[in-house]
Amino acid sequence: MTVHLVKLCVGVETVQDLRDWQAERLRRLSREGKTPELCHRTLQAPRRREDVLDGGSLYWVVKGFVIVRQRIVALRADTKDDGRACCGIVLDPKLVGTRPHPRRAFQGWRYLEAADAPPDMRTLEQADRDMPPGMREALRELRLIDG
Repeated sequence: MTVHLVKLCVGVETVQDLRDWQAERLRRLSREGKTPELCHRTLQAPRRREDVLDGGSLYWVVKGFVIVRQRIVALRADTKDDGRACCGIVLDPKLVGTRPHPRRAFQGWRYLEAADAPPDMRTLEQADRDMPPGMREALRELRLIDG
């Protein structure tokens, strides 16, 4: 039974910020001769590992709303920069826009049952072509649109 994870996207104001940050990370890893992959490190490993790996995604909360997700490709043992053991959540680089869903702040990550996950919108690239850059985020902040 598929289960997803939800996590705050700290330091990011827009989906474009997340896209830019991740693209730069992939470029930097390539320059350093490392495997260019998006791996989010977290101290706690999901106990429902098999359910997460059965089609689960990481749903990002940006400015109080779940608005984008990335498919989880793998969960593996990793090490933080300070040497502490952690779980590496390997993500598909494709960002998939979701119907905005409000979410209060919390620490770490939380499980998100598949039945409770916000539905996908068209891909972000299609949505970006529909409106000038920034307009969708501005209208969403004003709560004039939900998508």
